[in-house]
Amino acid sequence: MSIDTKTGGPLSGIRIREVVLAAGRGFVLALALLPTAIVCFTLTAVSIGLIPAGIGLVTTPWILTRVRMFANWRRVLAAEWCGVRIPAAYRPVPAGAKPWTRTVLMLGDPATWRDVRWLLVDMTAGFFTALLPAVLLFYPLEGYALAAGLWRVIVDATGDTYWYGFVPVAGQATALGAAALGTAILVVALRVNPHLLTAHFRLTRAVLGAGEGELAERVRVLTETRRDAVDTSAAELRRIERDLHDGAQARLVAMGMDLGTVEMLLEKDPAQARQLLAQARRNSADALDELRDLVRGIHPPVLAERGLGDAVRALALRLPTPTEVTVELPGRADAPVESAAYFAVSEVLTNAVKHSGADRIWADLHHADGMLRITVTDNGRGGAGIGAGSGLAGVERRLGTFDGVLAVSSPAGGPTMVTMEIPCALS
Repeated sequence: MSIDTKTGGPLSGIRIREVVLAAGRGFVLALALLPTAIVCFTLTAVSIGLIPAGIGLVTTPWILTRVRMFANWRRVLAAEWCGVRIPAAYRPVPAGAKPWTRTVLMLGDPATWRDVRWLLVDMTAGFFTALLPAVLLFYPLEGYALAAGLWRVIVDATGDTYWYGFVPVAGQATALGAAALGTAILVVALRVNPHLLTAHFRLTRAVLGAGEGELAERVRVLTETRRDAVDTSAAELRRIERDLHDGAQARLVAMGMDLGTVEMLLEKDPAQARQLLAQARRNSADALDELRDLVRGIHPPVLAERGLGDAVRALALRLPTPTEVTVELPGRADAPVESAAYFAVSEVLTNAVKHSGADRIWADLHHADGMLRITVTDNGRGGAGIGAGSGLAGVERRLGTFDGVLAVSSPAGGPTMVTMEIPCALS
């Protein structure tokens, strides 16, 4: 019977799954992080060095934005895989800012230099801690293979002793010693693998997380996001006023004038009066449609009545690109959070339809560990980013109002995956 080294009881399938999952995730993470961290750090150093020549003014903001995307991706994985929260505290960069302004603002942000230090740690200690769970799980297999007879092949081929860890394998007895060492390593793996992956993300948090100035930085970010929220609300009110004035209001005024003319023509020219009545009826229908569209743009009725999941499903049905929606929400969030999440998803889906060239889109909504997580994936051409003036930059500001984060993975050639997280509770 297998024994759980943590509890002393039978080793459960859930425990084994956690151990194997930690090893697999750590291995994939190690393969991805080492080359990415090296490339990001090298490009950052070269670009900053080229600032005096003028070239770095153009390249540095672009590269630092990608570094932030990489860091945000790690924040999402830390929360989803191990429940480790790593808050982002980047200072916002004004949309449409000139390259010099963007460079100065980003280099003056302490979070930028935390990212750079993290890249150094990530390619060294971070790589080791991510890969270690896989090593502890799979290295024992070599010990068992040696005990099964592989030692003969190796010793005959090399004519020398083969070292398995600290065990010199030169015969069947020492091969069995290698198997015993492999068993000991496997027992350690079964006990510590999930904790090692958590340790990796805690190391990431220790470097990426803000230090003594965290509270001041947090206040700064919240101030900026609240100001963005006020500006967005003001712009939305102006849009509503403009749409009412140019659309439904104008049609209602025209309908009133037509009805006034009908009153005068009822006895003199009934045929003309009927035409004007038909026109007034068409104007009333058009005005009603415009008012419905306007209300849907403010707060869709399906969102208020049936919640975020059904609202996103209804939104997906209106898209020209086939969209599959998966919802796992055991309850409903507060109305402001649902509204922000809905319009964020709407913006991301609209961008995917317009710019990605995708023929298939997937949206996943679920709630876990106090976080509403939304992922939108498309199989388009890729290359999306959170640049100044982009739709995703607006989504990031919208989510920032609720302490939410946005991460984008969009390599050239696709696929593109946009992940959004908003801390909230469901009722």
